[in-house]
Amino acid sequence: MSNLRIALYQPDIAGNTGTILRFAACLGLSVDIIEPAGFDISDRNLKRAGMDYLATVTLTRHVNWEQFEAWRAQSGRRLVLASTRAAEHYTDFSYKPDDILLFGRESAGVPDHVHDRADGRLLIPMVEGQRSINVALSAAMICGEALRQTGFA
Repeated sequence: MSNLRIALYQPDIAGNTGTILRFAACLGLSVDIIEPAGFDISDRNLKRAGMDYLATVTLTRHVNWEQFEAWRAQSGRRLVLASTRAAEHYTDFSYKPDDILLFGRESAGVPDHVHDRADGRLLIPMVEGQRSINVALSAAMICGEALRQTGFA
C-alpha cells in the first residue's frame, strides 16, 4: 500500500495547485506546500479549482524550504524531483511507497540547492523543442506511475 506524498515547491498558480489538491484527495495522497506561494493560499481561485475536495485532502504547509527539509529528514522519506534537467525517465525509476514527489514552480522549477537535495530526479520525455508540461499534468503522470508500482491505497 502506498503512502506517497506530493510536494509543491513555491507554486505560482492557484488553479494548478487546486487541481493537484483535488487529484490528491481523490487518490488519498497527502500534499505538502513549501511556501512562499505566488498567491494567497486561501485565494478563491484555489478554492474554486479544488472545489469541495479541499475539505478531504491532507495538506501540510511548510513556511520555507528549510522547515520542509527538517521535517523530511525527521520522517526519513526519500525526495524525488520532477525536472526538465533530469536524465532518468519517470517510467524507469523504482518508486518506494513513502516517497515524496516534488514538483517545482511553474515559472522557474526549483533552485540548484533544492535540485541537489533530491534523492532521485525524473524526466517526462517530450517532443523536441517543447519547454514543459503543465505541473498538474506532470504530477498526475508521475503519481500514476508511482502508484502503479507501489499499490493504490
